[in-house]
Amino acid sequence: MSDQRRHPSEATSRAVERSAGELATLASQRMDEHLRWYRELSAEERSQVGLVAQAGISQFIAWFHQEESHPPSAISIFANAPQELTRSVSLRQTLDLVRTVVDVVESRVESLAGPGDEQLLRESVLRFSREIAFAAAEVYAGAAEARGAWDARLEALVVDGVLRGEADDSMQSRASALGWGDVADVTFVVGTTPAVVGGTVPAVDDLRRSVRQHGVEALAIVQRSRLIAILGGTREALRVVEEVSDCFGPGPIVLGPTVPHLFAAGRSARAALSGLSAAAAWPEVPRVVESDALLAERALAGDPQARRLLVDRVHRPLASASHAALLTTATAYLESGGALEATARSLFVHPNTVRYRLGRICDATGYDLTVPREAWTVRVGLSLGRLAGAGTTPPPSAAATGRAGSLASSTVGSPGGSFARLSTPSTTGLLEETSKLSETTS
Repeated sequence: MSDQRRHPSEATSRAVERSAGELATLASQRMDEHLRWYRELSAEERSQVGLVAQAGISQFIAWFHQEESHPPSAISIFANAPQELTRSVSLRQTLDLVRTVVDVVESRVESLAGPGDEQLLRESVLRFSREIAFAAAEVYAGAAEARGAWDARLEALVVDGVLRGEADDSMQSRASALGWGDVADVTFVVGTTPAVVGGTVPAVDDLRRSVRQHGVEALAIVQRSRLIAILGGTREALRVVEEVSDCFGPGPIVLGPTVPHLFAAGRSARAALSGLSAAAAWPEVPRVVESDALLAERALAGDPQARRLLVDRVHRPLASASHAALLTTATAYLESGGALEATARSLFVHPNTVRYRLGRICDATGYDLTVPREAWTVRVGLSLGRLAGAGTTPPPSAAATGRAGSLASSTVGSPGGSFARLSTPSTTGLLEETSKLSETTS
């Protein structure tokens, strides 16, 4: 459309000017009748919207009066309260507001326009409404950009608070502002930062967008060479991270344990960061790995929490009085290099007894000694337990020596009695363990 336009007659200009108050009142009435969202606003918010509508009509009248033809500037309509408007009314609702005002003015064209000015008034209204729509989009874009920058700063402060283990009122306030006040099932995730054109911001945005496609909330920042994410609202964090692993750089991605809420995420963060530092000790570490799978490496790297966990999960259950045979069997099995027959010979028991005890060791600790990596984790846990003095560990050599000594003493005497003594202890133990094995199998 050309910028040149015919000027309205004096009668049309005066009629439009006199109708300002009436048009604003009609616009408010029509919004109340046809716009549900307007009716649901508070009185203060309705007043703000009404002021914007009235400012728009006044601006249209001033522009319609101008003698020089140039495109109208409607940005000043939103200048007084853009933040209040963008917080209470969405861009779509603002366009509904513009459409309502245009409909009201168009419905009064015949009574306002002088002879021959009807088409001019309609075109002026449509042209001005277009400028209002563009102005509204500009206001909302600016507000969204400012809010995004502020949210990014809040996000960084919250993640930094988690890394520091802080759970004070300031962190709670920031988390609530980000909508994380009530988010449950939180997992800390850390990996390397990918090489993305445009810097770190696209990497963070890509990760956040990919995670939210799985219905999971995410806070994400880049800290030096590490890409950090805090996932919330899922107990399947491992599956989600495997789906979005391309958003991270090369190397392992480590997940800390899932905790109930954000204010307990410091524990998850410490485990994940410790796991990432120790992952280099595992040559075949998976791309996505949980921090608990790296307990042995973390313990060797000096993580006190990992050492305590290993002692509690491995040594403490086996060092109890009721599991003395299991501790002896685990030690002998590891010392024999995982050889079942050699373990049975060193303990003077049947191989089926060793198999049965290995199953009970797995039940007690969660680790299967027949799997080399889990066997190594148990070996580290037992060593840490011995160093900590958490229980007594009878070495298999001493047990074997003691049993051999009793056998030697039993051979001194009558030949018949020596054979009976030789068979009695081992046969009784074998029958006991075989009975337990058959009950378990049945």
